[in-house]
Amino acid sequence: MPHDHDHDDAHPHALLPPEPALRVKAIETLLVEKGLVDPQAIGAIIDAFSNDIGPQNGAAVVAKAWTDGDYRERLLADATAAIAELGYTGLQGEHMVAVENTANIHNVVVCTLCSCYPWPVLGVPPVWYKSSEYRARVVRDPKGVLAEFGTHLPNDADIRVWDSTAEIRYLVIPQRPAGTDDLSPAALAGLVSRDSMIGTAFAAAPEAV
Repeated sequence: MPHDHDHDDAHPHALLPPEPALRVKAIETLLVEKGLVDPQAIGAIIDAFSNDIGPQNGAAVVAKAWTDGDYRERLLADATAAIAELGYTGLQGEHMVAVENTANIHNVVVCTLCSCYPWPVLGVPPVWYKSSEYRARVVRDPKGVLAEFGTHLPNDADIRVWDSTAEIRYLVIPQRPAGTDDLSPAALAGLVSRDSMIGTAFAAAPEAV
């Protein structure tokens, strides 16, 4: 049953915008205005979780799958359990599925309804992943969208688009680059980017790092 909340003495939090993103922005603005936080520090923290801390977890998972055949099989069979073996668990990562890119198959992930995303292994979702344009276009024209990311696939490539939901989130295992047989797991992990685990990029070649 709906309720009216038009009291003049409402709690200050009730005055915040209803959407989570707007609420966060409003709180951030208040804290900055009061001098309690540094906006540059907030940006640095978000950038770290977006590009370093979170994706490093996923990169470690991919590197282990590249170097340990038994682990790769466990990852493809039960990604949630296999990822937990490395200590990466938590909210938004309870029900994981790993999909593997091959010479003929390329996987890419989207959340068509909102922005469901595997935070424990990829960190904070990028802005473009949450955009309505990406969510709509990658389903209709995945090859074209991937090309805009600089990921060019052969005409006969089988592109599979996976729709992440609140129940299931996906991790793409990119193809292992050629010429990496002698690299350590740590060096291999350095070739794996956040975007390659979403499927909008390839893993980097060793000489490109």
